[in-house]
Formats: sequence, C-alpha cells, structure tokens
Amino acid sequence: MITLTLAPASLPDGLRVYAVGDVHGCSGRLHVLHREIARDLAARPVAEAQIVHLGDYVDRGPDSAGVIETLLQPFPHAGDGPGPRIINLMGNHEDMMLTALARAEAAPHWLANGGDTSLESWDVPLRARARDWAATVPPRHLAFIRGLPLMHAAGGYLFVHAGLRPKTPLTRQSRLDMLWIREPFLSFDGDLSAVVVHGHTPESEPVIRHNRIGIDTGAYLGGTLTCLVLESDRMGFLQS
Repeated sequence: MITLTLAPASLPDGLRVYAVGDVHGCSGRLHVLHREIARDLAARPVAEAQIVHLGDYVDRGPDSAGVIETLLQPFPHAGDGPGPRIINLMGNHEDMMLTALARAEAAPHWLANGGDTSLESWDVPLRARARDWAATVPPRHLAFIRGLPLMHAAGGYLFVHAGLRPKTPLTRQSRLDMLWIREPFLSFDGDLSAVVVHGHTPESEPVIRHNRIGIDTGAYLGGTLTCLVLESDRMGFLQS
C-alpha cells in the first residue's frame, strides 16, 4: 500500500496522476513499474487515472527500442472499463535524437550523450552513415517520438521534462528551457505558474519543494525508476 503524505498542490476529486521519471532505456524497470501502477489501480480504483511519462525514454540504458515499443502498447489494467489515459512527454534526449537523424552534423553530440546505445538497441551498426540512421529505425517508433508534446497540466501541477524559466509566463516558455533547463529553475524559491513535476536532473531520491517535484532518480545509473502518485492534496511514490 502506498503511503500518502501532504502534497504541495492538489488535483480535482476523482483524478489520480502517476508521473514516471526518466527511463533512459531501462525497459525492465519500466515493465516492473507499470505492473506496480496496475496493482495500485486494481487495489484503489479511481474515477480517472492518468499516467504521465516525463521523457528521456532513449539513450544510455540498454533497451531504448524496447522502451518505445512498450509505450506504444496499451497499458495493462484490470477491469472492463477504459484504462488510464497515457501522456508521453518529450525529453531532451528524444530531441537530440531527432536532430541527429535530421542533420548528420548533429550526430556526434547525440552519440556523446548515449545515442550509441539507442542505435544498438535498434540494431543500427555504428559504422552506418548518420544520414542512413533514420531509415533503420521503425517508422512507428519515429512517428511516436516526433509526436511527443512538451507539457501537460492537471489541477495545480504542470508536468514537463526539465522545468520552466522562472518569472516567465507559461505562454512565453521556450522549447529549449522546457527540455534542457537546470539553473535558474532548480534553485528558484519563488512561485511558478504551478507546481512543476519534472525529471532531467538525476538525484538519489525524489526532490520535493513547494514549487517543484523532481523525480529523475537515475535508473540507468543504478538508481531507481520513480513514479510520483498524486491525488487530491496527497502524494506518494512507487519505485522499481
């Protein structure tokens, strides 16, 4: 049973959100965490459930292709009704991948940040020319990655991969910041447009502040894959 404590914001009655941090090719951990979410939903049914994956599905870990394939499949759930709504957000590593596939001159930057393991997971030989990589990645995987949105809002929370630029209206936030920002976001102590739930910056355990919750706990580094569970004015965690 999940232990729920007071959260820094709230969701509407009847809504529960499961937010999953950076997967980075750790398909086994993702499968385990999805099973834990399914068990929680079976044990504690709710009117509406959302599962928000915060991006960085590819690179560094061993099975980026398997992670993308998992996210393309229907979520396993008990009961006859509709399953949870799945929202998959863009991470900076997906953005790097798309840039490298579109422009060969960007390939070294992606490879230096774990893109080599992603190519290996799709059985792309590293000796292949960068301009030929896109043709060897399954089209449905590429379409999935290209279609990822940058943010999702629910109740008093905003879900985004890296964070927001402080003191900047939401309508003026840049794609670059939402995918890449660390400072001045991480140290900012003022109010943001909502409590921001993010990944991108690995920590040994979830970071809970009055204005943000960070849930990248370094799955590919030997840490855990973390899921933040939000409902009403409470929060808890599942990990694998």
